[in-house]
Amino acid sequence: MNRRAAWLLFAIVVAAQLIGLSAFAGIREAKLRSGVEVILQTVPVDPRSLLQGDYAILDYEIAALPDYLQDPPPPAGSAVSVFLAESDNGVWQAVDYWAGYPLPGHGGTYIRGEVNAQGRLDFGIGTYFIPEGTGHLIENAADVKVAVSLDADGRAVIKRVIVDGNEFAP
Repeated sequence: MNRRAAWLLFAIVVAAQLIGLSAFAGIREAKLRSGVEVILQTVPVDPRSLLQGDYAILDYEIAALPDYLQDPPPPAGSAVSVFLAESDNGVWQAVDYWAGYPLPGHGGTYIRGEVNAQGRLDFGIGTYFIPEGTGHLIENAADVKVAVSLDADGRAVIKRVIVDGNEFAP
């Protein structure tokens, strides 16, 4: 392979990586802009493991499986949809849990999750990256809510974190 062909191959590989990263970012941005915004209540996590590096671990009230889906308990990795409705205080609550994912065009707002090894649901929004040294603001908060954007297939992306009634902006 001559030198020109090697440089051409190198340029193609770099361009493919840049296009892939741009597409990934574009898809996430489209979900943020066009999705349905819901606010979810978090639940406390052991403060000794709340911060690992520069991110906060988030868990949600709706991540607990209801009794009717626990007999027998679904295996780890099982798909579960959580149908949501907005309560009077603006926080969205679980109104129904469905094993699997609904068919396209099914009405209602829902979030997709998978059963994790601890028997709770993982929605793919369990970590939130934060500026270094600001973790104590979330760790010591009395109330933490997360605004997420849900696309038409129930996939969630974190839009913002609300700490004690204020948007988290350290």
